[in-house]
Amino acid sequence: MTEPWLAALDIDGTLLDFGEPVAPPVIEAIQAVAAAGHHVVLASGRSLVSMVDVFPTLGISSPYMVCSNGAVVVKAHDDGLRGWVVEHAVTFDPEPALRRLAAHMPGAIFAVEDVGIGFRLTDLFPDGELDGEHQVVTLEDLWADEVTRVVVRAPEATTEEFHATVAELGLADVTYAIGWSAWMDIAPLGVTKAAGLERVREHLGVHPTRTLAIGDGHNDIDMLRWAARGIAMGNADALVKAAADEVTLPLEQHGAARALRPLY
Repeated sequence: MTEPWLAALDIDGTLLDFGEPVAPPVIEAIQAVAAAGHHVVLASGRSLVSMVDVFPTLGISSPYMVCSNGAVVVKAHDDGLRGWVVEHAVTFDPEPALRRLAAHMPGAIFAVEDVGIGFRLTDLFPDGELDGEHQVVTLEDLWADEVTRVVVRAPEATTEEFHATVAELGLADVTYAIGWSAWMDIAPLGVTKAAGLERVREHLGVHPTRTLAIGDGHNDIDMLRWAARGIAMGNADALVKAAADEVTLPLEQHGAARALRPLY
């Protein structure tokens, strides 16, 4: 076999639609890539507790996953894939960002991730949006310790309003990614999926020219630029597509399966 590739795959909007399973053609393509000897690594904005529900459905074995937009890298147990251990986690003090955001977005809900457990939050999110255990606490409790991730949920806000708020507040000391119009992730400065994947690439000994990434969201842009072959989903917006080397079919047409085909 030739030197293996590292295939980094986003989950939501790339492998599956919210609340839906991964389609059989996509699973078959992922399994074929793994069977050919390549490394398949999930890289998602999801927390660890959410990603461990998706991984078993793919029917592959992989030593690593990149969680929480790159803030958490986990590795499989040596005695099989019955569990994962945190190989690397980057934390930050959420208090400055939370104070500024709460003052400018009084209707927002805020949450911080407890890795491998769930979330502490100021109010419950809509059902199905956050996995794991949920503990409602005060805003002050959220910044009592350093965290890997802050989630901001503002149902009344648009994407444009989120960007305007961030620009006004000057959140230069953190990394942020705005998802759908009511959601924003805040991570330690410099932490992205690309940063987590670079760590995995070095551990696996994969050459930088043999990296492929597939994604659809703004939090995938750095990952697509990091990869030797960055592939945007056909359902991605213009900004994401511009960051990629190529564009595949949209999710409903199993674009990820088509993009993986050259590897097997």
